[in-house]
Amino acid sequence: MATDHIRYDVLARDALRGVLRRVLTDAAANGLPGEHHFFITFISTADGVKLSPRLLAQYPQEMTVILQHQFWDLVVTEERFEVGLSFGGVPERLVVPFSSIKSFFDPSVQFGLQFEAAEPVADADGVDKLPAAPAPATLTVPAAAPDIVADETPRKPSEGAEVVRLDRFRKK
Repeated sequence: MATDHIRYDVLARDALRGVLRRVLTDAAANGLPGEHHFFITFISTADGVKLSPRLLAQYPQEMTVILQHQFWDLVVTEERFEVGLSFGGVPERLVVPFSSIKSFFDPSVQFGLQFEAAEPVADADGVDKLPAAPAPATLTVPAAAPDIVADETPRKPSEGAEVVRLDRFRKK
């Protein structure tokens, strides 16, 4: 197999994260239109993620937040989003880099994006490479819409759901 010097996998992943960035930017400027709402799952210990110690203790690996009726001060930058949410009646401010996001799902239109980890690792020559991709996983879609959902049990998306998977391919 030929070497991909262009890194189409990285370009495609960044383009799909751009979709997520655009949707959140529009929501920050105009609110959520119609019945749209978002389930966003991210790695809670990824670089740049900011959670309270209480939330990190409760969700030490990954966390799913729901942006629907009760969120505030949504701010979106090129690299991350910040949002205010209430957890058990306690207001919290979260900072979530786009690189930490594992999945995005809008159940109102059955649309989802799933991302693999994007952390580069150095090879023996000190050159950054993306790690080999693990086998693709099923997008986790929470059944209900509480303030927060943390569920590591993979479930299939609802019947007719459109799921866009971004899988990297191993170089041979």
